[in-house]
Amino acid sequence: MGTFKLLHLLSVLIWVGGMFFAYVLLRPAIVETLEPPQRLRLWNAVFRRFFTWVWGAIAALLISGTGLIVLYGGITQVAPHVHIMLLLAMMMIAVFAYVYFVCYRQFATHVTVERWKDAGEKLTSIRKLVAVNLTLGLLTVAVVVLGMAYGV
Repeated sequence: MGTFKLLHLLSVLIWVGGMFFAYVLLRPAIVETLEPPQRLRLWNAVFRRFFTWVWGAIAALLISGTGLIVLYGGITQVAPHVHIMLLLAMMMIAVFAYVYFVCYRQFATHVTVERWKDAGEKLTSIRKLVAVNLTLGLLTVAVVVLGMAYGV
């Protein structure tokens, strides 16, 4: 059980922490220091690397979460906060899948062919969806911590 919990926690830290770093720290620094074409090229390189880690985190979360649910006796035996966590996680995965398969692929294509205006518009869409997922991720952490603390 300890291995599943550790894998689960590390995966959350990678995904949610990565979004926090990118949104709160990296984005303002990039805007402050780089011109639009360089910004867009940098974001393309960052997303390519980060999204690979997110896919790994999602796989690890699904494996470790399923393992933990089984070890706790199945979905009908887990606490209510686990059900909420699972719902929020599915929402986050759906948002990320849309970001990756729709927004990011179009963004990367626009950057490759140097369509800066189109790339900028897609980056705005990605930024807004990352804000949604970061909020969902932080909410999920709060639900779990409070659920564990208060037995909800």
